[in-house]
Amino acid sequence: MQEKKVWAINGFVGILVVLALLAGGGLMVLSEQLVIGGALAVIGLVAASGIVVVQPNQAYVITLFGRYLGSIREAGLWWTVPLTMRQKVSLRVRNFNSKQLKVNDVDGNPIEIAAVVVFKVTDSVKALLEVDNYEQFVEIQSETALRHITTYYPYDSHGNDGMSLRGNSDEVADVLQQDLQRRLSVAGVEVIEARLTHLAYSPEIAQAMLQRQQAAAILAARSIIIEGAVGLVQEAISKIQADDVVELDEERKAAMINNLLVAIVSDRGTQPIVNAGSLY
Repeated sequence: MQEKKVWAINGFVGILVVLALLAGGGLMVLSEQLVIGGALAVIGLVAASGIVVVQPNQAYVITLFGRYLGSIREAGLWWTVPLTMRQKVSLRVRNFNSKQLKVNDVDGNPIEIAAVVVFKVTDSVKALLEVDNYEQFVEIQSETALRHITTYYPYDSHGNDGMSLRGNSDEVADVLQQDLQRRLSVAGVEVIEARLTHLAYSPEIAQAMLQRQQAAAILAARSIIIEGAVGLVQEAISKIQADDVVELDEERKAAMINNLLVAIVSDRGTQPIVNAGSLY
């Protein structure tokens, strides 16, 4: 079922027609032509039922005895088919904030996640006649899509090259929007944006995961420190040998490298020990 435009003309013309019919019926009654006057009055009242006022960013779905005739989307005063049912639907942009959902990511870790969905109705007949309640449909499908997307990604990549919910929020939001648009197209709804608003580990594993992140950060920092320390030691040994400051055999070189690495890598200030004798 696709939206189409229903027959409708300027509402002021309709009002003039209705007033003319009612006035003609009144004149006929005064001239004692009761049947014609009554008929004109009834026709005028029936015609008046076709007057409808459409607000900006609003649409009316027009049905006649269960048959869809069309929709009115243009704002203003209109005169359409009389004796019809008119269902109103808003075309304004709206937000839906999902509840905080508890879902397992691809690694099986329980996480809490929530999203905001910005949407609007683009097809009034689908929104009202294809689903029971399009607003409730948007809510349920949004949470379903959010659960579905979460199961494809880990919370954190932990240094891997793959996508993660925390490290690739923009990419995940794009995937969520595409999946949600596919689900909501049946209701004539356009998804303008879908964005994660809350992402965290569940309380029962939050502390353990925090310790894991801290340990990973410490290991990464240590790796950088060690790499820099090795470079400094290499530079120092090369400088000593190049300037011929002292002749270093392999044993002295090993001892110097050990002392320099300990001094650079250590978390605390080192206490130097002065060797007054010979190394040998």
